[in-house]
Amino acid sequence: MQRKMVYGLIILGLSLMGAGCSNKQSNSEQVAAVPVEVTKVQTGRVLQSLTFNGDIEAEFEVKVFSKIPDRIEKYYVDEGSFVQKGAPIARIFATTIQQGVRQAEAGLSAAKAQEANVAVEYERAQRLFKENAMSKQQFDMVVTQYEAAKAGLEQAQAALLSAKSTLADATVSAPIAGIIGKRYYEAGDMANPAMPVATVVQMERVKVIIDATEGDIGRIRVGQEAEVQVRSFEGETFAGRVSKISPVLDPMTRMAEVEVLVNNNDKRLKPGMFARVKVITGAVENAIAVPRHAAIEKNTIENVAGEERIVSHYLAYVVVGEKAVQRELEVSYADHLQLAVTGGLQVGESLIITGQTTLRDGSAVKIITRAEAGK
Repeated sequence: MQRKMVYGLIILGLSLMGAGCSNKQSNSEQVAAVPVEVTKVQTGRVLQSLTFNGDIEAEFEVKVFSKIPDRIEKYYVDEGSFVQKGAPIARIFATTIQQGVRQAEAGLSAAKAQEANVAVEYERAQRLFKENAMSKQQFDMVVTQYEAAKAGLEQAQAALLSAKSTLADATVSAPIAGIIGKRYYEAGDMANPAMPVATVVQMERVKVIIDATEGDIGRIRVGQEAEVQVRSFEGETFAGRVSKISPVLDPMTRMAEVEVLVNNNDKRLKPGMFARVKVITGAVENAIAVPRHAAIEKNTIENVAGEERIVSHYLAYVVVGEKAVQRELEVSYADHLQLAVTGGLQVGESLIITGQTTLRDGSAVKIITRAEAGK
């Protein structure tokens, strides 16, 4: 009887141990399931693009100089003021020039009087010469005096025009309509003809100058769309378009300047801002767009066309049942944001986009979030 009781206790203990081991194994399997985020695989249009950095500039920026090296008497505008073409920007002290104008006016009056007197004498000489009452020598002297008087009058007129033009230069005017971008002096400062008085900018459109490498320039065309982002407006995109491509490359950097124009009617984009520009160079139709971060990239050195090159291979994981299945992707296009996949994935599959870096082929997974396609 006692022996049967001992056997019973042993069997009961073994059963409890087995149940405990079973629970531990079940808990271990539950812990081993990797939490992942997935998205549904779909086909669509994948945009091809190139990304650059550059500085925003006004479409037109004109530096306005003073022709007169004298003190600035007055500024008519301030930074940010809008001016029409021909509107005054600053006034230069012109006392000496005004005196020169008055002298030129007096000189013109004297020249007119002299020319009038000589003209009367010339008409009289003509009559006398026709009547043979004046010798040829005397007549030639009167003609010479008359021609000299006319030349003196023309010279006086030119001197007055020059003096008035110089006086007009004392008023520095806007060569184009726009906004005063910068004032370089204050009233009372001495204007230097080598340094601008102000800059006038037109900002209804702004431009971003980017440098394209020799390898990228062949993919860029005038008229291509561009997306511009700046730090001041995080998450907002401004539409632009490629307007110019330099016909030559810098021999030192092997880069060419590319100009992108952006509408700026609200004047929010300011010259000097740092911009990130994405130029849309084409599109891949009916391809599967895979976020670049969802793929695992492996680089190998391979012999391609007789040359050793670095070749990128891309892997991704899909969920089949409760397991992660590794797929090798066939990629026709890749940039820093996405891949255009033409093989390796099937439409409708659940692509793992978060948590894939810790997975192996066949790893147990647990879906915690299903993201919308394209997110």
